[in-house]
Amino acid sequence: MWDLILNPLVTILTALYSLFNNDIVLSIVVLTIIIRLVTWPLTAQQQRSAKQMQELQPKLKKLQEKYKNDREKLAQAQMELYREHGVNPFGGCLPLLIQFPILIGLYQTILFALASTPFQLVDLSQRLLVPGLDGLIPINRFWFGMDLTLPPTANPQYALLLPLLVLVTSWLQSKLSLPTASNDDDGEPNQAQAMTRSMTTIMPLMFGFLSLSFSVGLSIYFIVSNLMTIFQYGIVGKGRLNGLLKRGNAAEGEVVPAPKGAKKSKAR
Repeated sequence: MWDLILNPLVTILTALYSLFNNDIVLSIVVLTIIIRLVTWPLTAQQQRSAKQMQELQPKLKKLQEKYKNDREKLAQAQMELYREHGVNPFGGCLPLLIQFPILIGLYQTILFALASTPFQLVDLSQRLLVPGLDGLIPINRFWFGMDLTLPPTANPQYALLLPLLVLVTSWLQSKLSLPTASNDDDGEPNQAQAMTRSMTTIMPLMFGFLSLSFSVGLSIYFIVSNLMTIFQYGIVGKGRLNGLLKRGNAAEGEVVPAPKGAKKSKAR
C-alpha cells in the first residue's frame, strides 16, 4: 500500500531534482510546498471544524452540567446542538486521517531519495515510475558543505542552526493552532486547554532535540512544512503572529483573568 504513495512521490522528487539542475534541497522544498498546497482544502476544513467546536465549548459545558447524571440525554442534547449549528464533531478527524499517510509518505520519500548505501540506491531506482530518471542516481546528497544523509552533529557546526529552526517553527505552528484561552465557570483556567498549551513548549523542544539525530535533509523538510502550516493558519485568519510577541499567553483576542481579590479600577 505504501508503494502507491511512495513511488509517485519519489518519482516526482527525482523529476524535480532533474528540473532544478540537481539541487536536491530545492527539490525537497518545492515538493513539500506542492503537497501542502494539494492538501490545503483538507487543512482548511480541519481548522474550520476546530474553530466551530471551540465556539460551542461554553454551550457543551452547560449541557454537561445539566445532564451530568444522565449520559444518554447528554449525548442526545449534544447531537441536537451539533445539528442546530451545522457542526460535525468528527469534521476535523477525516481530513487529518487523509493527510497523515500523505505526509508520512513525503517523509519516507526524502529518506529514500537520500540513499547512501548500495541497497538503498537499488531500491530507489526500482521505485521510479518514469524511464530515464534512474540515470540521475545517485542523487547528490551534499549541500553547502553538509551531507544531507547525516545528522547536524556529524556536519559542520553551522548545521546546528537547522535543529534550532525546527524548534522555532514548530513552536510558532503549535502556538498558532491553539484555541483562544477560556476559563471554567468557577473562574479557574480550563484544565484541558492548560494541558494543550503546555504541549506548545514540550513538543517543539522534543522536535528540536530529535532533529539533532535526524538527517539534515529531514530537518529541511520539517522547517518548510512548518512554515507552510504557519502560512496556512495566517491565510485562514486563525493565527495572529503579532499576538505571539506579547508576554505569556495573552495573545490578541484572549482574555486574561485578573487575580482573585483584585479590584477593578474605575475609569476617570
